[in-house]
Amino acid sequence: MQITRRLEFDAGHRIPNHTSQCKHLHGHRYAIEITLAGDVITAEGVSEQGMVMDFSDVKRIARERVVDAWDHAFLVWRKDKVVLDFLQALPDHKTVILEAVPTAENLARIAFDLLHEAYRDTFGNHLRLVRVRLFETPNNWADCTL
Repeated sequence: MQITRRLEFDAGHRIPNHTSQCKHLHGHRYAIEITLAGDVITAEGVSEQGMVMDFSDVKRIARERVVDAWDHAFLVWRKDKVVLDFLQALPDHKTVILEAVPTAENLARIAFDLLHEAYRDTFGNHLRLVRVRLFETPNNWADCTL
């Protein structure tokens, strides 16, 4: 069985070597979908009976590991020195420094890496993260899968 939880956040970025509009500072209303697979929990009397995982727990973990850190932040590649220096000069600016260019593909992979260990099999139901889908726009997204 698979379940998916969707969360949204706002963030800025730029793709410094891009030859079109994305080379400029801009932002998106991102959406992230977390897809988990596992058996339906059959343990009687537990709150999660009949579920793969409680959706509120899926949300809490995603917020703790990714969404709260990225929401209303500027996601910047550590080698984008011009923008990084600018952002660091702003007092109390929320900046997330990344080891990769902040494309949808890289953000999906980074989110997957941040999340995969957090979704643990606590009920013996073989729970695992199988996909992170990151929407940059409603029409453009990247999938990172197991």
